[in-house]
Parts: sequence; C-alpha cells; structure tokens
Amino acid sequence: MAKLTRQLDYHAMREVFTRFHATDPEPLGELDHVNAYTLVVAVALSAQATDKGVNKATAELFKIAYTPQLMLELGEEGLIEHIKTIGLYRNKAKNVIKMAQILVDDYGGEVPNSRAALQSLPGVGRKTANVVLNMWWGQPAQAVDTHIFRLGNRSGIAPGRDVDAVERAIEDNVPADFQLHAHHWMILHGRYICVARKPKCQACQIRDLCLYEDKTE
Repeated sequence: MAKLTRQLDYHAMREVFTRFHATDPEPLGELDHVNAYTLVVAVALSAQATDKGVNKATAELFKIAYTPQLMLELGEEGLIEHIKTIGLYRNKAKNVIKMAQILVDDYGGEVPNSRAALQSLPGVGRKTANVVLNMWWGQPAQAVDTHIFRLGNRSGIAPGRDVDAVERAIEDNVPADFQLHAHHWMILHGRYICVARKPKCQACQIRDLCLYEDKTE
C-alpha cells in the first residue's frame, strides 16, 4: 500500500457504527454451522474460498459429521468427497482430521474457548480463532479478512499496513459499545458496498464520513 489513510476521529467513528447498527442491529456471519465445532471447521475451510462455496460443501457434511468423533469416523477420504469443490481441499481435509483427533484426545471432544488453544489446532490461525471467539462465545474479537483490511484503510476506520495493525486499530478506535459486532459490519460493508475494484460509493451509508479520496460517481 503506497500510503495509509488517516484515522477517522472519535465522533466520526461513533457516527459510522451508529449507522451500521441502525441498518443491521444484529449482524450475522454468513457461514452455516450448527455448533462450535462445525463453526471452527467452516471458518477453516473458508480460507481462499467463498462463504457460499463452503456452505454448499458443508450442507450435507454437517448432517453426518457435526462432532470431532463423527468427523474421525467419516475419515479423510470421506471428508474429501464433501469438500472437493473448495480450494486446497486436500490440505484442508488433512487439517480437519488432525484437528478432530486433537479435540477428541486433548479436549474431550469440545472446542476450547481461548485464542491460544484454538490457534494451536491444525488449520486454525488468528483470524479463524477470532471468528469463533466472537460468533460462538460473544467475545469482542476482531477477525480481519481482506474485506475489513480494504475497508479499514480506504475509509479511515482502521488504517494499518498489515492485518495485525488493522485489528489493533479496530480494538483501539471503535467505540466499546460497538466492538462486539464491529468486524461483522465491516465484513458485510466491504463485501457488498466497498468492493475492491469499483466501490459502490453512491449506495454507501457512510460516504460523507469516509476518507477515501477516489469515490466513484
């Protein structure tokens, strides 16, 4: 990135998230899941894949393999049959099976609720851990994906040279009462409005607050 957008001030930040809240008070993630375990698996599978693609692949999978033990019984080859439409499916299948074995052996088949423990699982990075902590346990963890990184830098909501810096900017600057849903609002806005190539600035509810200089007409 050639230059970083300056940071929105507190009053502008509060107005941004007030508008997001007014439009969608309880934003939800778009990955289908039935429990904490299937959420971890879905998020891990979503790396370099679309949520729609993952949901299509897991629609039948999560009917038969919704616990670590059931996933082990399905096995790697059986898992591959369900997820082979997803990018990097072979490596992901290996990680999901390894993860299931660790959860059974070390955690009694339960998904741990600490970031460190989650990140110790195969195929689970900080972003995946933060999604699970936020969506399942209601912790104000900020999972920064490409949509949030783009929106954060373009708009001035959370500028940063890498995802860690953007995560810190959200934690430091988004008003506390909006922290829980901050990353969902930003993901959805980045996915559907502040898109990569031609942002839909005319449809943007925060256009007057956004610091992006090259707004589309």
